[in-house]
Amino acid sequence: MKICNALVYTEEGVFARRDVLVEDGKILKVAEEGELSSISDDTVLDGKGMYLIPGLTDIHFHGCVGYDFCDGTEEAIEAIARYEAKNGVTTICPATMTFSEEILTGICETARKYREEDADRHAGAALVGINMEGPFISMEKKGAQNPAYIHKPDEGMYRRLQEASGGLIKLVDIAPETEDAMAFIKAVHGEAVCSLAHTTADYEISMEAFANGASHVTHLYNAMPPYTHRKPGLIGAAADTPGCEVELICDGVHIHPAVVRATLRMFGTDRVIMISDSMSATGMEDGMYSLGGQPVKVCGNLATLADGTIAGSATNLMRSLQVVVKDMGVPLETAVRLAAVNSAKSIGIYGEYGSITPGKVANLVLLDSDLNVKKVILNGEEYKG
Repeated sequence: MKICNALVYTEEGVFARRDVLVEDGKILKVAEEGELSSISDDTVLDGKGMYLIPGLTDIHFHGCVGYDFCDGTEEAIEAIARYEAKNGVTTICPATMTFSEEILTGICETARKYREEDADRHAGAALVGINMEGPFISMEKKGAQNPAYIHKPDEGMYRRLQEASGGLIKLVDIAPETEDAMAFIKAVHGEAVCSLAHTTADYEISMEAFANGASHVTHLYNAMPPYTHRKPGLIGAAADTPGCEVELICDGVHIHPAVVRATLRMFGTDRVIMISDSMSATGMEDGMYSLGGQPVKVCGNLATLADGTIAGSATNLMRSLQVVVKDMGVPLETAVRLAAVNSAKSIGIYGEYGSITPGKVANLVLLDSDLNVKKVILNGEEYKG
């Protein structure tokens, strides 16, 4: 396959007119415009007037099209993977909710089985990891997590779940002020990314957690104390910790556009990761749905529990990219970095995904000038959904 005449997102983080040659599911060559004209190919895509970007990676979301990762079925994972791929999200690291170890074990075992099966049996985005959002969180900042299953950090439990998943757990969330949290972070931070989340931690406790090996913050600003001039809290501690990455939900509901722009100035474009935090209602009509066993009302982009607590989003990651660029004034080059590059790097898959680089998997997306998805190339072939 040759993709010609498109504005290609380069490794330098800018758009340049390039031609791309794909062979056997991999990117073979990225060349100056016209350089590939002598190479014959049965499939030629004309990208004139369009942007070619790497497929996006969502490292934190729960579900879509009526399915949740925590349904614990291969049917659910495949339905999610198909929807995400159709929308240009070609690698996925879905999140668990706060459940019992027994339920989480079943979810992890299903994910491992799905991942290990012959790829020909499944179509859609590649399952590249699991984000273990619960249950090691604070009761006071539980958000939409089920309080019945909140559990103090437990290294043994984590290791049993990691074994059940076949090593798929890439991130594990921790409220650092809880009992045994620091010992947990010290023990496991070299195996999975320890992310501070759903927490009441102040600046000092957060800095201690980062010193012990935590390096990530889950959905910054949400389910944590606010950043103020006398109490900077977790947000200030993360800003003061070089290399600490932070997630942003950019659906236009969770965070004001001015705060998104300020966060990029405070952390820089290399440390911010765009996530969707989408739930099962994404891609569906308004109505009543479920998240972590709790009823959720969805109206447009807003998903809430009965008490009004925001419960995830109803927006996929590609739609969030469009919102960030068109409604928040963030350059497209920056948005692609947040949603494709930084996300892949954060869970250790950048060697295969996340950029248009020879040797990497050919997961690519053609966007028109209005940022609508026109074609998705998945494993070197046009994805039909």
